[in-house]
Amino acid sequence: MSKPKLYGIASSRAFRSIWAAEEMNVDYEHVGTSFAADSKTPEYLAVNPNGRIPALDDDGFKLFESMAINMYLGEKYAADIYPTDPVARAKTWQWSVWGISEIEPLQMQIVIQKLFMPEDKRDPKAIAGATKGLARPLAVLDAALANHGYLLGDSFSLADLNLSGVMELMNMIKFDLSEYPSVQRWLTECYGRPSYAAAKAVGS
Repeated sequence: MSKPKLYGIASSRAFRSIWAAEEMNVDYEHVGTSFAADSKTPEYLAVNPNGRIPALDDDGFKLFESMAINMYLGEKYAADIYPTDPVARAKTWQWSVWGISEIEPLQMQIVIQKLFMPEDKRDPKAIAGATKGLARPLAVLDAALANHGYLLGDSFSLADLNLSGVMELMNMIKFDLSEYPSVQRWLTECYGRPSYAAAKAVGS
C-alpha cells in the first residue's frame, strides 16, 4: 500500500489539510501543486477535475475539498482528535461548515482588498462592510469559547484545527480581534501547536 499523496502548497487552503496530516502524524507524501499550470495538467485533473487545491490520493481513493479531506483523515488515521461520539462528531461538522460559510467569505473580501489590490485601488467600504459583517460570527465564537479551552471542551480536536485553519488568513490581514479575547486566546493556542509549525515548513 502506497502512502497517501496530499497535493497543494502551504500558502493556500491546502495548508488546512497539510496541518491535519501533520497533527495526525500521517505518513504522507506531499506533492507540491500550485494554483497555476501544475494544477491544470491532465495528471492532476485525474485527481481533482476542478483543477484546484488541495486534493488527496490515498491508494487510489481520490478526494478534494480541504474539509472533506480532513474529515477523512480524521476518520481513518486519528480517532483521538476526531471524536467517535455522535454529538461531538456533529459539533465537529457544525464548526467546520460554519467556518467556511460564516467566516471565510467575509474574510476573503478583506484579503482581496488588502493583499491583491494596489493600495490606491482598494475599496475601504468593502473592507469596512466585511469587518462589520464579521462582528456577529466572531461574537458567537467568542461566546462559545468563553467557558471552554476548545470548541468541544478542554482538548484540542479536529473542530479546532478546521476552524482555526480557515481563520488563519486573519493573521495575514492583521485583523483586530481585541474585542474577542476568547477567540484571540484560542487562536494563539491552536497556532502554537508543533504540528502548525511543521505544516508551515512544508513546501509553499
